[in-house]
Formats: sequence, structure tokens, C-alpha cells
Amino acid sequence: MRRTAALLTGTALLALAVTACGPTGSNTVSTQPKQTAAASAGGSQGSKTPASKGPSVAKVGDTIGLKGMNAGASADITVVKVVDNAQSATDGINPADGKRWVAVQFRIKNTGTAAYSDAPSNGATVLDDQGQSYNSVVADTTAGQSFPTPLNIAAGDSALGFITFEVPTATKLAKAQFTLDSGFADQTGQWQLG
Repeated sequence: MRRTAALLTGTALLALAVTACGPTGSNTVSTQPKQTAAASAGGSQGSKTPASKGPSVAKVGDTIGLKGMNAGASADITVVKVVDNAQSATDGINPADGKRWVAVQFRIKNTGTAAYSDAPSNGATVLDDQGQSYNSVVADTTAGQSFPTPLNIAAGDSALGFITFEVPTATKLAKAQFTLDSGFADQTGQWQLG
């Protein structure tokens, strides 16, 4: 009887986990930046438009529009700048031996209809040129202010903050990724760092 109850409980938990995470294969990675008003205006006047060059790939300074898990949840995310080998703002707290900190500054503009409340560092990663990913670490650096946790942004407002990553010293970073809802939303933005 105990074994049957445990099996049923395990099955129910697995079903709940699959339902909460959504259907597999529904995640998408968006690499195309939003077209700015200036680019749109310039494109309509000349014969060369951004579309005529082929699809562009987001890089530092570009904005990608992302959707959250709930209806009406969306945000424009911009990778503003990258500070490689960021220094600690706290005495005695430093990267582990053989590692360095990289601080990436993001701007989050709430384009949805409800307040945005999240822990942005949970949904951010960086990838090296070999495809290895690195999650964020809790570290304040001299690069600038980190996002508070939780971060709350009213509809139409924006916030600016750094997210820090600890990576091996010799690693060459290639991409930054950001996903709303602490990384659980179905759409991920990706920026080239090099």
C-alpha cells in the first residue's frame, strides 16, 4: 500500500512539474533586435534598409522584446554594456582562484500591462565560444549597481542594473542570454558579445 501511494505521489509531482514548465520544445531563442524608430525612418528614405542586409543579430546596445509567462507580461531587454574582469565592491569577496567576474548591464523596460516583479539574475546566463553556459553569482562590483531582488517595475517604466557572472580566467565569452520570469518564460533573448 505504501509503495502504491509513493508511486502515485511521484507520478502526480512529475505531472505537475511538466505542466508548470509548459510543453517541451516550446522555448524559443530570439536573436533579432527590435528595429528602432531611427532605423525605420532611415530605411524608408533610402534604397538600403536593414532588412536588405539579411537578418541582423543582436549585439551589445541592441534591444530584444520578450514575452513573459502570463498574459500581458512583456519587456524590452537591452544589453547596455559588458565590464570584463569586474572588480569587487566588497573587501574580501573576490572570484575563486582561476576565475574572473564579468558584469553585464541590462536595461529592462516593462512593455506589459501589469507590474513586472522578478529576480532578473535568475534568468540571465552567459555562454563562452565553446557553448558552455555560466549562471550569475551574487556579487557587487565597481562596475555599477546590481538589480535589487525582487525587482519591481511599473508598466511603462524601466530599470537599469548589472548582473555578475563568474567564469574561468581564460574563457572567451561569446553570448549573453536573458529570459523573463526567472528563466521560466518560453522566450529567451540572445546577444553577441564579441
